[in-house]
Amino acid sequence: MSDGDSSQPRATPDLQLIGGLAAEDAIGPVMHIMQQAFDPVYGEAWNHSQTRSMLAMPLTHVLLLETVATSADAPGEPVGFAMTRRVADEEELLLIAVAPKWRQFGAATMLLNQVIDNARKAGVSRIHLEMRSNNPAVHLYSKFGFQTVGLRKDYYRGSDNHRFDALTLAIHL
Repeated sequence: MSDGDSSQPRATPDLQLIGGLAAEDAIGPVMHIMQQAFDPVYGEAWNHSQTRSMLAMPLTHVLLLETVATSADAPGEPVGFAMTRRVADEEELLLIAVAPKWRQFGAATMLLNQVIDNARKAGVSRIHLEMRSNNPAVHLYSKFGFQTVGLRKDYYRGSDNHRFDALTLAIHL
């Protein structure tokens, strides 16, 4: 990155979490972030139809993280999102993503903190997720106390038909 690169934030941005979004309000920012955040080589991103279907399901929640609007003419910019689904006393972290230019500002930590806080307040006893086995995000999850509880061989199919294993991680609250 050069000094003149305006695509990267220069200082830690003011960020805000937005929850309780209706599916029609969430789909645009979620797809915008997903298209940037997930490398097609790994086959992890969802398409528009998959995302819309999941957002329409009961007990599916989206947290959107965006920059704070500076004026009416400068609305907040989507930074990241977390999508969860609650069933009984368990929560599944379906997706969490941060746009590449906003990484290294603590966005994923903010999102995961809020997911865990929301789950605790709702009486959830366990949060689980699946992720590609060679995904560096495993370090973030381990900092929060998630532990590996399973492995699915060849779960993800990448753009070149290469297969990747998936880890199942869980944390008890």
